[in-house]
Amino acid sequence: MDGRTNNKGTKGNKGGRPSKAEEVKMIERLTPLEPKAFKALEKGVEEGNFKYVQMFYNYYAGKPKETKDISITSEQPLFDLD
Repeated sequence: MDGRTNNKGTKGNKGGRPSKAEEVKMIERLTPLEPKAFKALEKGVEEGNFKYVQMFYNYYAGKPKETKDISITSEQPLFDLD
């Protein structure tokens, strides 16, 4: 046996995405804190704290796409012909 039945998200296990009802409950619990969260974000941005500014722009304009520069310094064969 490989233990896949013990993975989260399989029938009978509590795992995976929370139910919609749980999400709604969480949103209802967090809603009263919204003004405080915006105030804290505003204070951090006004102070010029990079993390707050970064978070603001990640949500406001979207996170920039990550790019990776892959450079090969020498020619390398794809297959070993030996």
